[in-house]
Order: sequence, then C-alpha cells, then structure tokens
Amino acid sequence: MTTSVKPTTWFWVVSVIALLWNLMGVANYLNQAFNQMALLESMDQAQREVFEGIPAWATAAFAIAVFSGALASIGLLLRKKWSRPLFVISLIAALAQFIYWLFISNAVEAFGPSTYAMPAIIIIIGIYLIFFSKKGIEKGWLK
Repeated sequence: MTTSVKPTTWFWVVSVIALLWNLMGVANYLNQAFNQMALLESMDQAQREVFEGIPAWATAAFAIAVFSGALASIGLLLRKKWSRPLFVISLIAALAQFIYWLFISNAVEAFGPSTYAMPAIIIIIGIYLIFFSKKGIEKGWLK
C-alpha cells in the first residue's frame, strides 16, 4: 500500500503561476520566431541590427529555455519529480541566451540599460522554481 503526501494549496498556486509564466515565455518565443517582420518594423536601425544578428545557437537556447520550463511546470502540476531537471535545463539555456544578449551582442547599447531587467527577473524566477521543485521532492509532493 502506497501513501501519497498531498501538497499544500500554495504548491498548486505556485505551480499554476509557473505554468502561466512559462507559457508567456513560449508565446514570446513563438512571436519572435514567426512574427519577425512586425517586430522589426517597431525597432530603430540599431535595434534591428542587434535583433537580426542573433545567432542560431542563442535562438535555440531561447527555445530550449521556454519549452523545457513549460514542460517542467506541467510536471509540477502532474506532481512529477522530473520537473526539477527540466527547470535546471531551462535555467542553463536561459543563462546561455542572456550571456549572448547582454554581453556579446550590442543589445544594451541599442535597447538601453533596462535590457538587464527582464533577464534578471527570469533568472531569479528560474532559481526559485528549481528550489521549489527540490522542496516538492523532499516533502514527497513530487514522485
């Protein structure tokens, strides 16, 4: 006979918010991948050059980050411990993308110092979700 530890209400709240957050990332990636012309039209020349210069590996890192994060969030809702390694993959991929965006490209010069804000928020949330899923495993909420 197996016993199951029921997660608290805040576990479900955080898991749903995590899924919505990561789905916004997926939507952002899909918008960038399939709506480039509209995005480029809203940019000045310096911003266009930065955007058009994004290498395939940075775009792939973006895709890996958002899709593994979304899958990890679904894993939380399914109470699966495989969500933790997917959150780790998501964070590593996001870090790779941000290293390019913030330190290799001219994004900060083209878009301004506020360019640092969203990557910082994403990294903080990514670290939190890794620790949150670790806590879920320790408490027996994730199997």
